[in-house]
Amino acid sequence: MSLINKLYEYPILKRTDVNGQRLYDTGSAKVPSVTTILGRMKDMTGINKWRDRIGHAEAQRILTEAANLGTATHKHLENHCLGIERPTGTNLIRQIASKLADVVINEGLVNINEVWGLEASLYSPDLYAGTTDCVGLWKDKPAIIDFKTSRSVKKREWIEDYFLQGSAYAMAHNELFGTDIKTVVIMMVTHEGKYLEFTIEQDEFDEYISKWLDKLKEYYQVYDKY
Repeated sequence: MSLINKLYEYPILKRTDVNGQRLYDTGSAKVPSVTTILGRMKDMTGINKWRDRIGHAEAQRILTEAANLGTATHKHLENHCLGIERPTGTNLIRQIASKLADVVINEGLVNINEVWGLEASLYSPDLYAGTTDCVGLWKDKPAIIDFKTSRSVKKREWIEDYFLQGSAYAMAHNELFGTDIKTVVIMMVTHEGKYLEFTIEQDEFDEYISKWLDKLKEYYQVYDKY
């Protein structure tokens, strides 16, 4: 059964890569993606040390494998929300993705009342743009919902960028469509099949909006040209 309720007409934005940045063409301007902004402002010291420790080739193999598994899992979750047949296949990535998606469906998606958009493009005019995994009603509350896979269990304090990303999408959705989304839900499953869920709402959401605006201002102070 489909969860889709198309309340809003989401824009179709053309994406390009310029000087290592992902830009979205909103019609009036080319603006950086939310992930580009967060990536450029991120302290990469820990990641670089990890790459050096295990070797860059092995690090890239791990990251590519994780990205492929994440993409495959996302596809299962999208098809479930659409009420259509989920992907089939016998290779290892597809088998694992199917099992991980089952976990998220049974423990996370059961709380989604309806879906307004999947892979929905959003933007704040002349500032930023991006694509949210899912937007709709979660426990009867309008929410930005993000699906994540992880190699290991993560603590709440380690995923601030996920909250910033979700808050940025909520702000853009509110600006474009006059909604009042103040909830971000991160539905995460580890590669071992453990489900984790993290949410921010109301006052904490407002705090993350403030943090996001600070991050946005910092980005444009450093990268004022594309």
